[in-house]
Amino acid sequence: MMGTIVVKQIGSPIRRPAIQRETLKGLGLNKMHRTRELEDTPSVRGMVNKIPHLVTIIEEKN
Repeated sequence: MMGTIVVKQIGSPIRRPAIQRETLKGLGLNKMHRTRELEDTPSVRGMVNKIPHLVTIIEEKN
């Protein structure tokens, strides 16, 4: 079974390309300093790696 990761939004989507804003929405983030606990899957990791300047992984749980 996969673990979970806690992702925090650290950057604003203002003046970012639409694809980056949509990626934030896909992760369930829409405002600064919000956190989400997400399943640690390759698709979620890919989304996080697509916008590393806007989000950070603050905790990994197994």
